[in-house]
Amino acid sequence: MPQTSSRTSALSRRSLLAALGGTAALGALTGCGVPAAYVGPGDRAVADESAADKKLKLANWPLYIDTDDDDPNRRPTLEAFEKRTGISVDYVEEINDNDEFFGKISPALMNHQSTGRDLIVTSDWMCARFVHLGWVQEMDRAAQPNVAAHLDPLLRAPAFDKGRRFTVPWQSGITGIAYNRRKLGREIRHVKDLWSSDLKGRVTLLSGLDEAFALLMQGNGVDITRWTADDFHRVCDQVEREVHAGQIRRFTGNDYTKDLVSGDVLACQAYSGDVIQLQADNPDIHFLVPEEGGELWADSLMIPDRARHKANAERLIDYYYDPAVAARLAAWVNYVCPVPAAREILAADKDKDTAALADNTLIFPDTEMRSRLAVARDITSEERVEFAKRWNGIVGL
Repeated sequence: MPQTSSRTSALSRRSLLAALGGTAALGALTGCGVPAAYVGPGDRAVADESAADKKLKLANWPLYIDTDDDDPNRRPTLEAFEKRTGISVDYVEEINDNDEFFGKISPALMNHQSTGRDLIVTSDWMCARFVHLGWVQEMDRAAQPNVAAHLDPLLRAPAFDKGRRFTVPWQSGITGIAYNRRKLGREIRHVKDLWSSDLKGRVTLLSGLDEAFALLMQGNGVDITRWTADDFHRVCDQVEREVHAGQIRRFTGNDYTKDLVSGDVLACQAYSGDVIQLQADNPDIHFLVPEEGGELWADSLMIPDRARHKANAERLIDYYYDPAVAARLAAWVNYVCPVPAAREILAADKDKDTAALADNTLIFPDTEMRSRLAVARDITSEERVEFAKRWNGIVGL
């Protein structure tokens, strides 16, 4: 998750969908002259032009692919794919917010029209909406031997897409706790440590519902692969108490890193990839997967309905699951690599700094850490309106 949600004061279609919960909002609008949102399997594909038209368009987040050290407009792994296959890739960094992008392309998808994109990358909780709405196409795994062989077992069966038939992780990450060990003067081991008296007013939580709730539930010993509404409301009760007690300084997007670096905040919910970058300048900043567990998440590739270059898109996905290619990407982005076999490639690299990344458990979690990671079940469309209303009321959105 290289970026997190932003807000706008305008009452746009995007803000309406975000406020009402996206999928649920579309369902509610069906009775108001808006076509039914769900698209059946027979209406998702068009004639594939891949063989005759050697190109594809990929929409991704900013700073989420390797670039050349001397020219940030060059992307070495992507250029190597183009040279190897003859397929030209229009790579567009246009996704800055999951809900915003959902609102941007949903009119086309709900009206059975092409989005103009062959591949998109969104966070798995958003991927769940696309899958449930039938807005993405099932991939041909026979054409993707690298994905079949190398996809991390921990990421193979999210609740919304068993067997990863419609989605493939681009990069993964961990939601845990970051803290300044030197300034705090002690270690943090549990989620409940965030509520300690010596941290009063110096704690931040993530503002996004989908980003925040799972780790807090894990602090209560909940199995986040099958959490319940009661588990969710119990967390909300706890957070409300801590807000009223002055324990929580504020709720944040990615800007939590500024507070942590400045020392205004001593501990916070954080993403593993961000902390790797912070540690380069400040080794006193630690990242913790609490003893109760941490949330493993992914930002995943999908082929939207009516995409005109499906086979080309599938070929690009499989290319990035070649362990050698995955290793080059992991060395640049520093998130959890969804291809464990890439670790051996990095370990053998002649550059010592690159080889050292193979031993970084925030890129390649070790066996002990993996035992504490879990992928949360997604929030259903039926739950989302109620849960978003309660969470946003606490956060102040």
